[in-house]
Amino acid sequence: MCTTNNGPKKGYEMNDLEIIEDAFVAIKDGHFIAVGTMEDFHNRLIHANKMIDCEGRLVTPGLIDPHTHLVFGGSREHELALKQQGIPYLEILKQGGGILSTVKETRQSSEDDLYNKARIHLNRMLSFGVTTIEAKSGYGLDKETELKQLRVAKRLGNTHPIDIASTFLGAHAIPTEYKDRSDDFLKEMIVLLEEIKAESLADFVDIFCETGVFSIDQSRTYLLAAKELGFKLKIHADEIDPLGGAELAAELGATSADHLVGTSDNGMEQLSANNVMACLLPGTSFYLKKKEHARARVMIEKGVALCLATDFNPGSCPTENLQLIMALAALQLNMSPKEIWNAVTINAAHAIGMESEIGSIQAGKRADIVIWNATNYEYIPYHFGVNHTKTVIKNGEIVFQNEW
Repeated sequence: MCTTNNGPKKGYEMNDLEIIEDAFVAIKDGHFIAVGTMEDFHNRLIHANKMIDCEGRLVTPGLIDPHTHLVFGGSREHELALKQQGIPYLEILKQGGGILSTVKETRQSSEDDLYNKARIHLNRMLSFGVTTIEAKSGYGLDKETELKQLRVAKRLGNTHPIDIASTFLGAHAIPTEYKDRSDDFLKEMIVLLEEIKAESLADFVDIFCETGVFSIDQSRTYLLAAKELGFKLKIHADEIDPLGGAELAAELGATSADHLVGTSDNGMEQLSANNVMACLLPGTSFYLKKKEHARARVMIEKGVALCLATDFNPGSCPTENLQLIMALAALQLNMSPKEIWNAVTINAAHAIGMESEIGSIQAGKRADIVIWNATNYEYIPYHFGVNHTKTVIKNGEIVFQNEW
C-alpha cells in the first residue's frame, strides 16, 4: 500500500513516499480509522463487517486533479488541424477560436445540457481513479453564463461521487464585446464576486495572466479584490511568456500558481519561499506540441512543492485521464515515480485547500482509495495509455469497479 503524511512535500521531500507491504486499512462511517500491517491488524483484533482482499494489488489514496475546466459547451476538434499547421494558440484566439469559440457554445447551452455533459466527463475521471477535482468556470465571460457554470459545478458536487472544489475564472479571456476595454471587463467581474460569495459558488478566484490577456498589474488588482472578499487565490501564470506570474502568486499568497512553463528562476524561488503550490500541466504542453515544458527538476532543486493536473478543457488538453498525465510527468518532466504519486495525492490536496480531509491514507481522513491492477507504485506511470484502475472507493463506498 502506498500512503503519505499531510505534506506538502517540497523539493527533494517529494521523493519521500511511505510504502507499507502486506497492509490493511480499516474504514468506518466513510473515514479511515486505522492503517498498518496485517500483523498489526491481527494483534489489534479489529472487527470487520466486510472485508476486501486486494490480492497483492497496489492501494493508494484517491487521485486528485487540482486544475480542470469541467463545465463547458461544445468541443473544438476542428482546431486540431490548425495546431498541426503550427498556428500558435494566441493566433487561434485572435481568429475567434480558442476560448472565445467555447464561450459561444457555453452561452448557448442550457444548465441541464451543461450538467449532463460535465457528468459524462466526471464519470470518466472517476474511472481513472480520480476522487476529487477542482473545476473552473471561465467559458461565460458574462454574469449570466459564469453563474450558470458555477451552479452546474455546485450541483455536480452535490450529486456525483467526485468532490469538487470550485474556482471562478471569469477573467479567462477578454470577450469580443470588451475588445480594447479589458479594464472595464475586469471591473464587471469584480462586481460579480460579491454575488458568487453570497451564493457560496466558488472557493477560489483565478485569472489568466498572459500576453494578450491580462497583465501583471491587472491581475494584481483583480486578485486583491477577490482576496478582500475572502476568496483563496489561484493564477494561470507564465504559461507562454515569463511575465512574472509566479512572483505575483508569491506576493499575494496564492494557494497555487498553474502552468509555469516560462517561469523564471526567481519566480521558482519565490514560490518556494512563500509556500505556493506549483501546479504543472504536462498534458497541455504535449497537446499543443510545445518544445518547452515546465522545468520540474529545477523547481524541485529550488524547494518548490509540485502537483500535477490534467488541465482538462476542450481546446488545449481534452483528456480526463490523470494516469496519462502521470506518464507524461515521467517522460517530459523527468519526475520520479515517488514524486509523481505525491504530486497527484497529498500535494494536489494542498493545491485545493483540502489537505486535512484527503490526499493520504490516515486515520480521520475521508476513505478515498484506489485499488489498482498493478503490484507496485512504479508500474502506473511506466505503462501508459491504458486504465489501471481496478476499484475506486469514495467515502468508504465502492463507486467504480472494472470487471477485469
